[in-house]
Amino acid sequence: MDKIAKYQQIIQQLLQEYAAISSQESDIETQFIFDTERHHYQLVNVGWKNERRIYGCFLHLDIKDGKVWVQHNGTENEVGEDLVNLGIPQQDIVIGFHSPFKRQFTDYAVG
Repeated sequence: MDKIAKYQQIIQQLLQEYAAISSQESDIETQFIFDTERHHYQLVNVGWKNERRIYGCFLHLDIKDGKVWVQHNGTENEVGEDLVNLGIPQQDIVIGFHSPFKRQFTDYAVG
């Protein structure tokens, strides 16, 4: 299995695990948004809570230039660590929501 296919599989597995945790509200659906051709992966909450509309992406990962980019993390978990535990090396993970300057001070790739 090539690296990109492996990373796609790991990302989809991770998002399915996160979705299983987040789907505790009966009126809120967690949707998978997987664009496997362009390598974009999101989890989105859609629904209603107390007469209020709920809609928003709470996890967004991309694969760009052979690296997994964590574009948005609206969870309390350390997604980078989860990706490492599933087999993606730290040098292939970019915390994209940190500024390029700040990335150099993390244990992950800068871009």
